[in-house]
Amino acid sequence: MKYISIYTDGGSRGNPGPAAIGVYIEDKNKTLAKIGKIIGVATNNVAEYKAVLEALSWVLENREKIKNSQINFFMDSQLIYSQIIGVYKIKNENLRTILFEIRKKEAQIDSTINYNYIPREKNKKADTLVNMALDNIL
Repeated sequence: MKYISIYTDGGSRGNPGPAAIGVYIEDKNKTLAKIGKIIGVATNNVAEYKAVLEALSWVLENREKIKNSQINFFMDSQLIYSQIIGVYKIKNENLRTILFEIRKKEAQIDSTINYNYIPREKNKKADTLVNMALDNIL
């Protein structure tokens, strides 16, 4: 079985403010995708969720290439991680809507998906993509 690691991050300069997402996808240290994208004005939490949504879209677009893989998400937002796995309730209607979109995409993926919380220092690749997008370097 193949293991796909997906590192996601989102950030905004101001809360809300100009926001971006970063997604770094690898298979045993081989880079499969690097995505850094401006998402407009948003909160930090919206950006974090949109990064997960973007990663799931990539998985769906590349499902033949990564068939029979276990998909492991890694994120440094304790709040978003806890909400996605169902430990915390989501009070914000906008975040609930994005989580609903995430669940719809998950249902279309024929692989095991795991979500993991990691410390910020272990999420440098996704964080770098967020900052590069915000700095218009991408």
